[in-house]
Amino acid sequence: MPQPYCRFEAVFSEADGSLCDILAHLNGRSMAMLGPGGPKRERQVIETARDKLDGSCLPVLLGAGLGYALQLVLQLYDGPVAVVEKEKELQEITGLRRSLTPEESTRVLWLDGEETDALLSALTHWQSAYGGKPLLPLPLPFYLRLDRSYYSLLREKLAASTAFDFWQRAVQPRFRETSPRVLLLTCKYFLMGEIEGACRQLGLDYKLVTIRDETVAQSEFVEQLLEAVLSFKPDCCITLNHMGVDIEGVLMDLLARLQLPLASWFVDNPHLIIHQYARCVSPWTALFTWDADNLESLRRTGFEHVFYLPLGTDPERFKPRISEMAPPEWRAEVSFVGNSMLHKVAGRLRAGVGILPRELFLAYRPVAQAFVHSETRSVEEFLQQEYPHIHALYLTLPDNKAKLAYETAITWQATRLYRNDCVRRLLPFHPLIVGDDGWKTEFRHESKRPRLLPPISYYSQLPFFYGHSLINFNATSKQMKGAVNQRIFDVPAAGAFVLTDWRPQMEQLFEPHEIASYQHADEISELTAYYLKNAEQRRRLTEAGRKRVLACHTWAHRIRQMLQTMREIYGTPVPQQGRA
Repeated sequence: MPQPYCRFEAVFSEADGSLCDILAHLNGRSMAMLGPGGPKRERQVIETARDKLDGSCLPVLLGAGLGYALQLVLQLYDGPVAVVEKEKELQEITGLRRSLTPEESTRVLWLDGEETDALLSALTHWQSAYGGKPLLPLPLPFYLRLDRSYYSLLREKLAASTAFDFWQRAVQPRFRETSPRVLLLTCKYFLMGEIEGACRQLGLDYKLVTIRDETVAQSEFVEQLLEAVLSFKPDCCITLNHMGVDIEGVLMDLLARLQLPLASWFVDNPHLIIHQYARCVSPWTALFTWDADNLESLRRTGFEHVFYLPLGTDPERFKPRISEMAPPEWRAEVSFVGNSMLHKVAGRLRAGVGILPRELFLAYRPVAQAFVHSETRSVEEFLQQEYPHIHALYLTLPDNKAKLAYETAITWQATRLYRNDCVRRLLPFHPLIVGDDGWKTEFRHESKRPRLLPPISYYSQLPFFYGHSLINFNATSKQMKGAVNQRIFDVPAAGAFVLTDWRPQMEQLFEPHEIASYQHADEISELTAYYLKNAEQRRRLTEAGRKRVLACHTWAHRIRQMLQTMREIYGTPVPQQGRA
């Protein structure tokens, strides 16, 4: 039944002309907001609940009144406050919202909806954003008399909600069902689409929580996360490269309290990332790394659960196909798709200007050259072992950001030197290079130069490109001296031939007859000539490699393995059924 029209009348003090009360005229009768009780009538509601304003609850004022109750709450309580008042005319008369200071305004959530269900939903979102604390309804007597069906109903529902602790609702056993429910902490990182696709292929229920700017400190992100935990009831979260994990440890602490496990899959060098999060170690987080060589060093950071999980491919995107619309310049006997690293190294060094000591700048070239040939995986360990005086300077850098800049410069320069050397061995075959214009600089003095094309799209063009080369050449980045990159999965999946540098971890992924590799750069020219002349050998290796990739190395395989590992660590044992 609709509420009868109510007219409000402002009452001003005869002494100073200030607003001192409000009369409501409803159904032929009038009632005062404060009456003889004055401001004390509003404040009494708060005084009665004073012992509950200790931070354990979230106060919700049912009615704003003349502001005496609200001001007292803001004085006694440091946290956020919600105010429900659907009478917008009252808000105009009192001017209370306009009178708040900027600091007070940031602490007050105003709600004026007519629909109680929508209002309760908004309060639930607000509650989730602030840790799920119980809501404390504080009804002003005037509003209960003004519209009992509305404000009394809210009081009852909010009071009932305090009986249900948020954490009791959010914390639950994980992996109880055969098919897990997955919360994906998503960002713009290019592999997250592959993870989502793998979840679809596996028939998993999943939900996305978007990370806007790599920080968990946003209330929007926290609100999304907590709401998803309550409504979706996930068994675990998945993120890439620790995206969403803040340096302060807010996310780790929140997930630990929720007893919600996090799988963080490093698909780049974790040592360029993980040392920033020294305070973010939690038993509720499992680390997965594409490089088995990182297992022990990651465990030394304090994480108990660390596992090897290599990269993979999407067989729906990378499959045998030759596009008739492909540019004719794509056709090549030998091709290489990759960045020269020339501009990337220069950019990284520019970022270090004013931060890195001059001696570190001067040393980066010889250090990177030596790092190319070293078996040591970590730049810091390499400096400590081979260049102790440079390592001493490295330790004086002001923060992790500066150290990361120098480590990355060394790694990228080492990759640049290594790729340059490997691709240079292909020049007699007039290769096609798809990459940045840094390659023009690298080979500007050579009599035999490669054909050059600008970068192409990984998603829309590369799957078609591979099939137009007799040999797709691969030279792995020096950030992964034992691991393998995506190309050795993508190219065979696309039904094409790849010649790659040998990496120790390849032995766990392929049999010798399933992939062609060189162990030293000196072998590149000979092997390239051999495979160009032997089409049947290329075909056999390609078919065997593709068969292996489809059987073992898709993103769906990786996600299935990850979730099985998470189940083994965090799953709830299924009770054994007694025999009949």
